[in-house]
Amino acid sequence: MPIDQDRLWGRLEALSRITDPDRPWTRRSFTPRFLEGRDWLAAQFRAVGLAVSIDAGGNLIGRREGSEQGLKPILVGSHSDTVPSGGRYDGMLGLLAALEVAQALEEDGVRLRHPLEIVDFLAEEPSEFVNLSCIGSRAMSGALTAEQLAFRRADGTSLHDAIAYVGGRPDAIAAEARAPGSIAAYVEVHIEQGRVLEKNAIPLGIVTDIVGIRRERITVSGRADHSGATPMPLRRDALVGAARLIETAYRQALAMAELPRPLVATFGKIEVSPNAANAVPGEAVLTLEVRSGDEAAVRAFGETLMRSVAPELESLGVTATAEPISHVAPTACADAVRTAIADTARALGLATRDLPSGAGHDGVFVSRLGPVGMIFTPCRDGRSHAPEEDMEPGQAHDGARALGGAVRMLDERLD
Repeated sequence: MPIDQDRLWGRLEALSRITDPDRPWTRRSFTPRFLEGRDWLAAQFRAVGLAVSIDAGGNLIGRREGSEQGLKPILVGSHSDTVPSGGRYDGMLGLLAALEVAQALEEDGVRLRHPLEIVDFLAEEPSEFVNLSCIGSRAMSGALTAEQLAFRRADGTSLHDAIAYVGGRPDAIAAEARAPGSIAAYVEVHIEQGRVLEKNAIPLGIVTDIVGIRRERITVSGRADHSGATPMPLRRDALVGAARLIETAYRQALAMAELPRPLVATFGKIEVSPNAANAVPGEAVLTLEVRSGDEAAVRAFGETLMRSVAPELESLGVTATAEPISHVAPTACADAVRTAIADTARALGLATRDLPSGAGHDGVFVSRLGPVGMIFTPCRDGRSHAPEEDMEPGQAHDGARALGGAVRMLDERLD
């Protein structure tokens, strides 16, 4: 399939320039900047002959019909939202490589047997709604709950209303969710977000599985007091208690870093109250994120942490409670999709390596609908979710070529 490297790279550059000017590269979901990017994408979809729509869950979809009636669609794509001050390729590469595949098919006059759908999944990155991620793919697969739709961000807006803001129909999400077995396959190309491919000069990674991710909100409660008038022995400092949790979690995760399925744990968000220089913190709210391919370890980590740190918190005069925010089990990539990627790479003369994904992806929820697989490309120094995220045009080209070939093979092989 003749993938146009310059055109693909030009689109990556164009979409990345749609960013908050004071903190590149930023297009947060549910913002005017995100909608600006969506408008650009929709125009690009239409320009290559795709029928464009937004589904009930707020996913932007470009569809190209197949030649045979009654076949399930092959889905490709990724997401266009970013973390704050993120990079230019996480998510965007998958979307624009998929668009290049659709355009190459159109220019060659090739009609797949199956319909082809390019999906820009809504809010794959952790959102402002209690850090919930993969909102669009949850909605598409029937996994977005009424409780989650009621989540509110700091300004009081509910997730329900935010989905409506981007053009979704939140009241129809449950009714319009796709059924298990409703897609032929899903394939996504993505930067590795790690160093293995670059270090070993391997062009492509074939993802074996996607880690499970669990997020919990831990609230440490003490007592707010004047920082100058309260003696140290009489303080009930919630932030000191939070520090104990952070330190213990780090040691606990470090001890599990070399297991057959390594585990990582992060406290990436902390909210302190009253948050004043002259006040002893009375409350600290932390978000714990745990990732591993070991489902039992992911589930047990937070409970073990709370139990092990309880005596120290008691000695500090503070208490801590934990409540789950979200939990996603590990997901294996389908053999049929992995084989199609491997056969394509072999035909293209590109070396591959099997790799697990330490990052979460929409494919976890799409796997409820049918077989999924992912293609990794190298990224410079493994950097991601940072302004320094980078790759070479040829690496993007290889990923798009592999995606196109895998789609063609799946179209031939699947019912």
